[in-house]
Amino acid sequence: MALFVHKPQRLPDASTFAPRSGRKRIVHRIEKQRGGDEALRFGNKSEPSYPIPALVDILWLEFFPGNAMKTNEIRSKYLDFFKSKDHTICPSDVMVPKWDKTVLFTPAGMNQFKDHFLGKVKLEFTRATTSQKCLRTGDTENVGRTAYHHTFFEMLGNFSFGDYFKQEAIHWAWEFLTDKQWLGIDPDRLTVTVYLDDDEAFNIWSKEIGLPESRITRLGEGDNFWPASAPSNGPDGVCGPCSEIFFQPENGPECEIWNLVFTQFNRSGDPPDNLIPLPSKNIDTGMGLERTAAVLQGVSTNFHIDTLYPIVLAAAEVCGTTYEADSDNGRRLRRITDHARAVTMAIHENVYPGSQKEESVVRQLLRRAVLQGYEMGMRDPFLYQLVPVVVDQLKAPYPDLTESVDRVASVIKSQESDFYSLVDRSMPILEVMANSAVSAGQKSIDADKVAEAYQTHGVPATIAESVAEQHGLIFDWDAFNEAMKRHGDVSGGDEKGVMGDVGPVDEFKRELKTTVFLGYDQTTATATVKGLIEEQTVTEGNDGKEVVTRVRQDSLKQSSLEQSSQKPGQATQIVFLDQSPFYAESGGQVGDTGTLVGPHGTFHVSDTQKDGDVFLHFGFVSEGTINVGDSVDAKVNASRRHGIQRAHTATHILHHALQRNVSADAQQRGSKVSEDDLRFDFANMDPIEENVLVAIETDTNARIEEACSVSAQILPLDDAREQGAMMLFGEKYPDPVRMVSIGEFSKELCGGIHVGNSGDIGYFEIVAEENVAAGTRRIQALTGDKAKATQQQVRDDVNQICQELQVDLSLMKSSVLGLHHQIKELKKQIAAGKKSKSVAQWKNEPSSVSESPSYFEIRTLLREVAQALNISAFDVAPRLVAMRSEIDSLKAELEKLAAAGDIDADALIADAKMVGDVRLVAVELPSANSGLMRQLIDQLRKKAAPIAVLLVTRVSDEKVLLATGLSRDLVDQGRHAGKWIKVIAEVVGGRGGGKPDMAQAGGTDPSKIADAIKIGIQTFETD
Repeated sequence: MALFVHKPQRLPDASTFAPRSGRKRIVHRIEKQRGGDEALRFGNKSEPSYPIPALVDILWLEFFPGNAMKTNEIRSKYLDFFKSKDHTICPSDVMVPKWDKTVLFTPAGMNQFKDHFLGKVKLEFTRATTSQKCLRTGDTENVGRTAYHHTFFEMLGNFSFGDYFKQEAIHWAWEFLTDKQWLGIDPDRLTVTVYLDDDEAFNIWSKEIGLPESRITRLGEGDNFWPASAPSNGPDGVCGPCSEIFFQPENGPECEIWNLVFTQFNRSGDPPDNLIPLPSKNIDTGMGLERTAAVLQGVSTNFHIDTLYPIVLAAAEVCGTTYEADSDNGRRLRRITDHARAVTMAIHENVYPGSQKEESVVRQLLRRAVLQGYEMGMRDPFLYQLVPVVVDQLKAPYPDLTESVDRVASVIKSQESDFYSLVDRSMPILEVMANSAVSAGQKSIDADKVAEAYQTHGVPATIAESVAEQHGLIFDWDAFNEAMKRHGDVSGGDEKGVMGDVGPVDEFKRELKTTVFLGYDQTTATATVKGLIEEQTVTEGNDGKEVVTRVRQDSLKQSSLEQSSQKPGQATQIVFLDQSPFYAESGGQVGDTGTLVGPHGTFHVSDTQKDGDVFLHFGFVSEGTINVGDSVDAKVNASRRHGIQRAHTATHILHHALQRNVSADAQQRGSKVSEDDLRFDFANMDPIEENVLVAIETDTNARIEEACSVSAQILPLDDAREQGAMMLFGEKYPDPVRMVSIGEFSKELCGGIHVGNSGDIGYFEIVAEENVAAGTRRIQALTGDKAKATQQQVRDDVNQICQELQVDLSLMKSSVLGLHHQIKELKKQIAAGKKSKSVAQWKNEPSSVSESPSYFEIRTLLREVAQALNISAFDVAPRLVAMRSEIDSLKAELEKLAAAGDIDADALIADAKMVGDVRLVAVELPSANSGLMRQLIDQLRKKAAPIAVLLVTRVSDEKVLLATGLSRDLVDQGRHAGKWIKVIAEVVGGRGGGKPDMAQAGGTDPSKIADAIKIGIQTFETD
């Protein structure tokens, strides 16, 4: 994609920086570097053009001083600096840390080190540094308005886990910021803050760094404590004072660029004396990369730095406008820029827009961006065009972004197209709300009405926020979310918690650090019980949410609960072992089950989970007691484990087959592997056609039949990458990693358990392919004996169907659908009240099958029949029997109608009772149905007026059907067929109603039909 930009406007805050060279010299320089085959265009389409990806070079020459440092250089320098201070450089965590249930997205650099700070894992290093990609949505409304707010941003951090503390952290921060070898910021432009009572930090800044006291500000816990106001308001858990570093520009407000957090306390309870010193003090610092770049590049907003400004200008180009920083469109373009970066990174990591949790956040950000374009007149998808520009600016630190450009752009474009139609439907509804609020003098749009509009019409809150903003109104997200909760429809929120101790499980994590896993090579082992917990689940807490309480004990006794799964309100027990052959659920593979047999009792393991590196064996004591310190024989249910292994290895082979037959973008987005049963989610926008599914299945079975060896090895991450191991976007891998290889065709990083040879899988059968969410499909499949049994059932069902119909395979589909057609035609005739003179004939066309049909041909025919009938494949044979029975019943009903003979409307009119000038037809019809009765009423009204009709028929010994009808002139006089029939129906033990001109009712007492007709006549006469 070649995007072009208008002549760059000089930045409001860069006016002091003259271009390093004249414009002609810039063009000449670029042409010379690029081989002279491209040139820069300045708005005039008749002049030479220059593509967006190189724009950053042009901007650099145009607006920034010669010694200004680029963003990528700042990042590299930071990591190199702390590496020189013996820090381990750790890779960025993923955007969605699935292991951490307290957050939807990674909000800060420290997030991946929570267990390191809390001492819950074995430390491989005590100093770390990272550049972490983060996403926060707590103040999205400020994005584009303020200089520094973002949703997606990068946080540079250095961390100490019980190693160095305040003195080193402060000195190193100052050295990196001011030393000319590193950032070289003028020390006179920096000021700091410290916590009100933190004399230690104050003295380090004052006496050791030499900062004048006038440039050190003491602030309270609301500003200089983490979490904010923790001493007074909580939450309980690890916390500490902060020291922030600010840059003071020559003009404009100060900018916070670095925050040093000294985690030295554990908060417990309410003040006073609630801050307990930690035995091991930690350092958690964060420096905003984009903010620091803005400082060093001399611009007053992050959006004008070298990695963001090109995206701003590209957004202006695709939206057909010029970027003017201080205009409304300038704000919109900055918001588009931010959100484009956020959704590109999220979708790249396989977090697609959707309705639940993190997916809903991505969808909301995408829609916010689209709405900014909508406000500038855009009516066609545009945001997807920015994906290559975003990737170009982020590919240096995240090179894997280049592998998913087309996929990400395709997902965004599809979402944009769908959203525009929703916007067009929503705008009129929201305009009425906004105008009403303005007229009433309200400051905000009614959140309850917006929630109701969402429930009724699907109007998104993001559009409501945009409309409110255009009318000068506030949109209260808290009020909206509360309204949605009352409707019972609210998606997951943003950050839910911070570090803290939540119960006995965390105590065991600190004590045990890790459970040694033995299950790769064995299903039995001897282990020592290190801890026990009695767990009780309470379904309703004070806030209406589920509450889980855990009680730590020294022994567990046999209880009355001897079930394999926990139910609400029932007790379950947890056993901690020093080592275990039980696989703890992870990577999509379910946890093992089995038994722990000790000297005094037996524990039934119903599930195995993990928290960090510690395994939790859930279950109950089925005999005697289990005590801390017991030596137990841990025995995994080997038969179940083997079924899980078969299914897990099959997922790897299936993944390879998808890549081969669909596309390289059909990457795994989740899986669940249980006993000979697997569910595999993968990225793909469209359904997989049956012939492609067959190809996928054929490839998978071919690899199984090849009996390829399956092996696993531990190796450095870079080595695995060089060997071609599949790396899933959005997954974070340890280093070293465990790579599972199947033959020469599949290499995946996986911690799960597999068969030793692909031939051990035996059979593989795809049973369903379906949609899960936007851009995500799911394949469900079986392996082993379950797959074999399914294949046999397909053959048996098809044989049964052909025998029942007395046809060969080629006519099976047509014959079944012919019966289906016959049922529909019979129902039409019955609904019409009589046999049709002409019946649409079903053409019995044979399907194309080979002389010796393969299993896939047989199954495809069965699935096609099932799809046509809208049932599952294994319901076709039983449905065939039901269809034949239904045809017999419908024919019998039709014969009854025929036996009633043709009812002469003229005769009924001639015999009608006169009530004034109104003809009243009130009769019982033999063997009629609702269709015949409605048809007859229409005939009578066409032939005579004014006329009132009451028809009654006996359906069975316990069922009566009634119908009333009035001609239009009687309705105009105030008569009402629905009110009339309501009185009549009560006589036969029923009720009913309807419109003024026609109504229907049912009853349960056919013996009162004559009485009902009599009451009907009397009611009409006296009405």
